[in-house]
Amino acid sequence: MSPVRLQKFLAEAGLGSRRSCETLIAAGQVTVNGHVVTTLGVRVEPDHDRVTCAGKPVVAERKVYVALHKPAGYLCTSHDTHDRQTVLELLPRSLGRLFTIGRLDRDTEGLLLLTNDGTFGLRLAHPRYKMPKQYVVEVRGTPSQDVLARLLQGVVSEGETLRVEKISQVRPLGGTTELRLLLAEGRKRQIRRMMEVVGHPVKRLVRLTVGPYTLGDLKPGQWRLLSHEEVRKVLQS
Repeated sequence: MSPVRLQKFLAEAGLGSRRSCETLIAAGQVTVNGHVVTTLGVRVEPDHDRVTCAGKPVVAERKVYVALHKPAGYLCTSHDTHDRQTVLELLPRSLGRLFTIGRLDRDTEGLLLLTNDGTFGLRLAHPRYKMPKQYVVEVRGTPSQDVLARLLQGVVSEGETLRVEKISQVRPLGGTTELRLLLAEGRKRQIRRMMEVVGHPVKRLVRLTVGPYTLGDLKPGQWRLLSHEEVRKVLQS
């Protein structure tokens, strides 16, 4: 691991927010290789330096990166007050504390990424990075060419202009139609809202890709760890 600021290392090890970890450092509670550190800005190498806080060793949290095929009916949250199923119940506790990178609504299926690495999550979720996402959606009826053009040009929903970047497939199924859509950004329930506006409500929605990551052969409820190479592509991009 490359050198990181001491307060960031402490925060990622679970000792609190960066601000509270700065307070611990200033109070003389932290040592690096046996020497008390009270100034901010000091960098440590997690793989080599020995860090303690209040006399107890501080161990770097292992970074975990997970690709999950989210089934319909699961919530993207760590806890639900109505005792509904959450995606974290599909993963073993041995993976530690994870958060979802973005969200899929309860009825949407497909690729969901989870991690405990804030930098990785930011690279995939923040609008400025414009990570493309591909979906396959089954809608009621058969959208006309005019409707498809509207989706590409943008429609207004709840005061927001929403648009599809690309439509790569239109397949009639008999009463419904399957579309393959590419989004450059993801607003809350974007595809469902757009299809409601143009008069073709969503019957089923599955996310296939997020940036360079694909759903692949994962079955609903199955998951896998991302490889170091897969993670590095995003962090170094």
